[in-house]
Amino acid sequence: MAATINRLTLIVLDSVGIGELPDAAQYGDAGSNTLANTARAVGGLNIPHLGRLGLGNILPIEGVPPVDRPLAAYGRMAEASAGKDTTTGHWEIAGLLLERPFPVYPHGFPPEIIKPFEERIGRPVLGNKAASGTAIIEELGPEHMRTGYPIVYTSADSVFQIAAHEEIVPVEELYRMCRIARELLTGDHAVGRVIARPFVGRPGAFKRTDRRRDFSLPPPGPTILDLLSENGFPVLAVGKIEDIFAGKGITEAVHTEGNMDGVDQTLTCMRRLERGLIFTNLVDFDMLYGHRNNPLGYAAALEAFDRRLPEILHATRPDDVLIITADHGCDPTTSSTDHSREYVPLLVYGQKVKPGVNLGTRSTFSDVAATVAELFGLSYPRGTSFAREVIVR
Repeated sequence: MAATINRLTLIVLDSVGIGELPDAAQYGDAGSNTLANTARAVGGLNIPHLGRLGLGNILPIEGVPPVDRPLAAYGRMAEASAGKDTTTGHWEIAGLLLERPFPVYPHGFPPEIIKPFEERIGRPVLGNKAASGTAIIEELGPEHMRTGYPIVYTSADSVFQIAAHEEIVPVEELYRMCRIARELLTGDHAVGRVIARPFVGRPGAFKRTDRRRDFSLPPPGPTILDLLSENGFPVLAVGKIEDIFAGKGITEAVHTEGNMDGVDQTLTCMRRLERGLIFTNLVDFDMLYGHRNNPLGYAAALEAFDRRLPEILHATRPDDVLIITADHGCDPTTSSTDHSREYVPLLVYGQKVKPGVNLGTRSTFSDVAATVAELFGLSYPRGTSFAREVIVR
């Protein structure tokens, strides 16, 4: 099988879902539609470049009308795995499906987890409950500063989060605590991610910093990243991709400080990488706005990305393919502050891509993995490739 391209850039707009999945009600997400509901809440989105690619052809979005001649192939993808979290979504994009969701702890972590964790770190913890990250820092931050005890909390997702003030617990010490938690959280308690949540400031004005770090479970099987790297293709991870995959299959990684830095780093990779995969996560949509029920901020982040999109399109070479998608939803207009079980958009662009092809509704995110494999002249066992539907021969 001959390779069709030399390089592919895959950008995940974290949480930018495009409508509830048929089973959304089972997850408490009936009515969720991150893009459409955000657009409606702000009186329409101003994202003309995404619109010209064909985003508005996938479904009605206020301010993003369908276009007669989309520049990209377009469609949407359903999540086949059980769950709606970042790790599950990214693993499925990379071709790994989960039949059972990661464990969640709506009432906090049980003693068999917390007690050995406290013993290993040599101090008690505060919190140990499900909470908003910003809210629990405001609630327990002053006590944390007095005692030095870390704040442990979770959410509707499968996460064990540890928050600590950088002046009280140095970031490297916080990372050490996270590694200890990661060692303990195995078997039935194998949460998807342990997350370091450093913050700064004073009571009433705490602010989380960009030195967040995720300690994920290693993928339990090979992904498209492993297939590419084993066949000599570089795999460059931008943003939290390295954390999500626990480094597996990644040949080089760069962490970022927000969406715009993520775009900058992606462009830097596009300028220097001759062949291989650039895999980028832009997290601000989810972290800063979706979880905080802030549709105005969410819309502004979408518009900021859209303003940078021409730079990415311009950096796409004749033998490149660009794929833009998402990993789940996080509708900022609902009462929930958690992820939402949604379809994700699929936009495929490049000089070798037939513009305007309607890819319809894909049954799994893993169609991306199968497509990436075929474009690089390889074969991946899961998903259905859409390469032959979109590539000009």
